[in-house]
Amino acid sequence: MDEKRIGVVFTFFAKPVVAGIKLEASLKVGDTIHIKGFTTDMEFIVDSMQVDNKNVKVAKKGDSVGIKVTDKVRPGDIIYKK
Repeated sequence: MDEKRIGVVFTFFAKPVVAGIKLEASLKVGDTIHIKGFTTDMEFIVDSMQVDNKNVKVAKKGDSVGIKVTDKVRPGDIIYKK
């Protein structure tokens, strides 16, 4: 399956382990994403996300979202949707 670039990491919070992502395309809970960077390479299913500290099921292009990640990510890492 092809991957489509949907955003970029702009910040990372260690506790809780959350990435701040600026979306270039829509994303919904249940989507499988791949985060790729110079030292980052992880893939997982989005199980929750927030916009302005409120849980949402769907986020659209232009939204800044926070999602729980499985490990450290870095600003500039690219987000792909499977």
